[in-house]
Amino acid sequence: IHALMGPNGSGKSTFANALMGHPSYELTDGRIWINGEDVTELEPHERARKGMFLAFQYPMAIPGVTVANFLRAAVKANTGGDDAAMKGFRKQLLGEFERLEVDQSFATRYVNEGFSGGEKKRLEILQMLMLKPKVALLDETDSGLDIDALRIVSAGVNHLKSDNVGMLLVTHYQRILNFVQPDVVHVFMNGQIARSGGPELAHELEEKGYEKLEMKTNVTAEVG
Repeated sequence: IHALMGPNGSGKSTFANALMGHPSYELTDGRIWINGEDVTELEPHERARKGMFLAFQYPMAIPGVTVANFLRAAVKANTGGDDAAMKGFRKQLLGEFERLEVDQSFATRYVNEGFSGGEKKRLEILQMLMLKPKVALLDETDSGLDIDALRIVSAGVNHLKSDNVGMLLVTHYQRILNFVQPDVVHVFMNGQIARSGGPELAHELEEKGYEKLEMKTNVTAEVG
């Protein structure tokens, strides 16, 4: 788990979106690899099928599409329509609802329509758990969450954690890192990694802030 921390406007969300292949961004240098496979030129849905997942900072509502139908379509697309993989869909969905303390009635509600901020973030993590990505990009998943919702969302993130899953956790604050322990913490400033370290770096940031933290340049890191 790599935590990516930095002030507003430093480029954290842009970085996460560019990794996922957002059409608003053009990659002019560097390559994106998953398990030795170059996915730089792939479309977002193709990257998703290779195992990438992006949890949005501001999840959008999709009127007319229920949560259950949305998730069923997503899982089916990612498995190539494998009927065997779909047989356990309902059981898995109900299990993840319980894990994230989401009422089962949400299955028939339209995606994010009328949802609170915390409910939207829980649905993002629910999607992640259903899709089982190889690389999860979590863009400020903790924003707008009260302490109870943060605890539940963090438990969902930790449930996916394994040696076979890489995570990039984009955040402003150290508080989510009290629940989700990162292996590496990066400080992102002006569109580049200015410093990297262990979990203790997040505590140093909390104490000193970004302006007073001693930065180093030309730091590179491999994530995933």
